[in-house]
Amino acid sequence: MTNGIHGICSMATRGLLAELGAEYAQRTGVPVRIEAVGGVDALRRVMADEAFDLVFLAADALDKLAEAGKVDAARQVALVNSGVAAAVPAGAPRPDISSEAALREAVLAARRIAYSTGPSGVALLEMFRAWGIGEQLRNRLLQAPPGVPVGSLLARGEATLGFQQLSELIALPGIELLGTLPEPVGINTVFSGAPCTAGTQPDAARALLHYLVSPSCDEAKRRHGMARS
Repeated sequence: MTNGIHGICSMATRGLLAELGAEYAQRTGVPVRIEAVGGVDALRRVMADEAFDLVFLAADALDKLAEAGKVDAARQVALVNSGVAAAVPAGAPRPDISSEAALREAVLAARRIAYSTGPSGVALLEMFRAWGIGEQLRNRLLQAPPGVPVGSLLARGEATLGFQQLSELIALPGIELLGTLPEPVGINTVFSGAPCTAGTQPDAARALLHYLVSPSCDEAKRRHGMARS
């Protein structure tokens, strides 16, 4: 009998993995504990050889860990595809974001724009630069600290428009979702999982990964604003 599985993930998959980890523990009797922290912190801690059995991060971050020999790259699996969404404070006017042109106008009209760390934030800034408005927005941008939800900045009135993974905005109090970004400027991130080489439960870690990519988990992924990758 395993002593339990200890993993680490970024905030985007926190709710999903908490739910599925609890379901897996109930089904198998194997305890599952997944710490949720900012993606930058999770990457740093796995790089430092903390004894995690599994790590769940954006696929490009896991590739870095694989190159450093910190995860078993042969066992890496794509867990979910997650889209970036926009939101405003509860009760605020809801700008149109149904097209690229409408989204650009909403961004230009926003007094303060909150965005997250990690790949989605990088992609958002690249989009602003591609639109030619990066410098124009520079003094209106507010990056949430690692592990702090963009939605909390909106709810406190620190920003008037915010962008983050849909899974991190769903059901957050004090905000109103506008929806995911329209094509062709949608920002999608694949989050993957892999066993850590510093882990102590490799067989149990592989078994949990197998469960997490099974069809029985698809409905939970949908409810958390994600899709099977």
